[in-house]
Amino acid sequence: MGDRKYTAVLTGPSGITSAQLGTLLNLYRFPQLTFGSFDQALSDHNKFPALYQMAQKDTSMATAMVSLLLHFRWNWVGLLIIEDENGLWFLSELKEEMAKNRVCVDFELALTNNIILHKTKLKAVKDQVNRSSANVFIIYGDNEFLLVLQLIIKGKICIMNSQWDLTMSRGYFLLGSSQVPLMFSHHHPDVSGFTDFVKAVNPSKYPEDAFLAQVWYVSFNCSVSESDCVTWENCAHNASLDLLPRHILDITLSVDSYNIYNAVYAVAHALHEMLLHQAEVQTMGNRKGTVPSPAQLHPFLKNIQFQNPAGDQVTWDEKMKLEAEYDIVNIWNFPHSIHLEVKVGKFSPYTHQLSLSEEMIHWTIACTEPPHSVCSISCSAGFRKAPQEGKAACCFDCTPCSENEMSNGTDMEQCVKCPDHQYANTWRNQCLLRTASFLAYGEPLGMALACMALGLSTLTTAVLGVFVKHHNTPIVKANNQAISYILLISLIFCSLCSLLFIGRPNTVTCILQQSTFGIAFTVAVSAVLAKTITVVLAFKVTSPGRRMRWLLVSGAPNFIIPICTLIQVTLCGIWFGTSPPFIDIDTHSEHGHLIILCNKGSLTAFYCVLGYLGSLALASYTVAFLARNLPDTFNEAKFLTFSMLVFCSVWLTFLPVYHSAKGKIPVAVEVFSILASSAGLLGCIFVPKCYIILIRPDRNCLYGFKDRRDRCRNKHC
Repeated sequence: MGDRKYTAVLTGPSGITSAQLGTLLNLYRFPQLTFGSFDQALSDHNKFPALYQMAQKDTSMATAMVSLLLHFRWNWVGLLIIEDENGLWFLSELKEEMAKNRVCVDFELALTNNIILHKTKLKAVKDQVNRSSANVFIIYGDNEFLLVLQLIIKGKICIMNSQWDLTMSRGYFLLGSSQVPLMFSHHHPDVSGFTDFVKAVNPSKYPEDAFLAQVWYVSFNCSVSESDCVTWENCAHNASLDLLPRHILDITLSVDSYNIYNAVYAVAHALHEMLLHQAEVQTMGNRKGTVPSPAQLHPFLKNIQFQNPAGDQVTWDEKMKLEAEYDIVNIWNFPHSIHLEVKVGKFSPYTHQLSLSEEMIHWTIACTEPPHSVCSISCSAGFRKAPQEGKAACCFDCTPCSENEMSNGTDMEQCVKCPDHQYANTWRNQCLLRTASFLAYGEPLGMALACMALGLSTLTTAVLGVFVKHHNTPIVKANNQAISYILLISLIFCSLCSLLFIGRPNTVTCILQQSTFGIAFTVAVSAVLAKTITVVLAFKVTSPGRRMRWLLVSGAPNFIIPICTLIQVTLCGIWFGTSPPFIDIDTHSEHGHLIILCNKGSLTAFYCVLGYLGSLALASYTVAFLARNLPDTFNEAKFLTFSMLVFCSVWLTFLPVYHSAKGKIPVAVEVFSILASSAGLLGCIFVPKCYIILIRPDRNCLYGFKDRRDRCRNKHC
């Protein structure tokens, strides 16, 4: 230490060795520069004030490794970390970065360097590694740590930090040759002239270098003279380190060598600054020069800042120090303990961008593609992830999307509900447009109902024509001829109003459907009620001593129709004024269809209209039933009773069917009920009369009926 020709000490690559030497060198304030990987323990300036680390801090290594995991979609990894200050710091950084990117840990082991001395612990670690379902392990530690893990790990992808010294562990790679090592090493620029220097170096230029002489002796079969000096004349004239295979000697500049390169330049710059400073002081003080001591170098080393010949900035100021970029190196393993380091990618901490040449990576012999390392197989489109209770977030089950929901990507957390105008396809991976659907004239059901409506209205019109043509006959005149015409006309409208329910609904048709239906049937049913009351009054008037003659003569039954109709119009007005029918869309009844229909607006109002019709029909039925046995020639009370029975039966059946049906069926049920009740009224009331008018005209006269009645009386006498 007292020799003045030594200015600084260069130590490494082991951090432990540097720490042990640092304690001694600090006693003499002797500058110490380390070229190994950055060590957290050595960064304590209070403990090691004379120590300077040339390596950059691994502030972005955790981000770089997680970026590689994300690139290959590996989200299930094992962690093997050395149990020291560096390992625990890296483990904290790594787990934080993994949590941000949803990468899960299968197992986590912090191991000491001397674990190989503990066979029980070593066996437990080996069992844990073999049980692991993860195919990717992240390993962080020093070279000794690697040597231990090479004995344990087989058939896995090992992502490692740049501290591995492969030249010392070459023999161990055969034991774990099924591994796929991916190593992150600090990126550095090429030093101009270094490769040419290595190619030109030989023992003749550096005779004091015993190591170089040994390389020449071993590699080029040079002979040794009795004086133990190598006779270089026996060697090949073109012998050069460039001729050695790359697995024996890689002539490119390693990370440690680059740190040594920067350390030499740092000391040189510090010495230069110190000598300049001393020269300036001596000139000003006119004092004799003194030989500087190594301790005097510290102020200049601490403030050193320069750009090396390779273009990199060298400084120990943490604020000005650039973050390390990383080269990703894949180690190709060959037989006979031969391996080759190949750069396959790079990570930049400034852009957080990973560039990788996957085709350059050598996977295991049995696999030519990147293996998977996941806890659960990815959920394909149409499924969502369902977390497994008590397990990591990366472990999940795949659950199919619910009806009308879809997922069009892999590993979706939630399924997306399709909009109302769309529906999920069978595979639940796409939303398709729904087909607009309604009770159309073009489809068989709509066409059949339209034909029935037109046919029934035509038939009713024909019956009306028959009645008009034979308006002078007794059967037409009986029971109020005018009411019969009103009833037939209302039945025509009842049949035609069903056409409003067929075709694409719009606002006008939605309102006309219910108003036309309610009013037309009110007129029809009130006409039946008027006819029934007319029959009763006609019989009562024929009895002597009755005072109801003025009711029949004044045409009181005819006022029933407008009064009942006015009440129904009022109900419809209240309905349409408060909550009118509107166009609605049903997306649930039929898969893949968008059913366009008319919403009643107010179901209460709709059932009030229907209930009012029912009360009129029930009143008509009651009166007709009571008058069914009245002795009159043209008494149609029985037919009216039966017609009301059919009418009530149809609409009582309509209610449960209407509520249980879905889609277009309720509309078809309502149309069918309208047509059935219209046909029931027409058939029960007017078909018997048409039969007499057209088939048995002999019975359509008072004389014929009287003769028939007389014959019947004589026959029974």
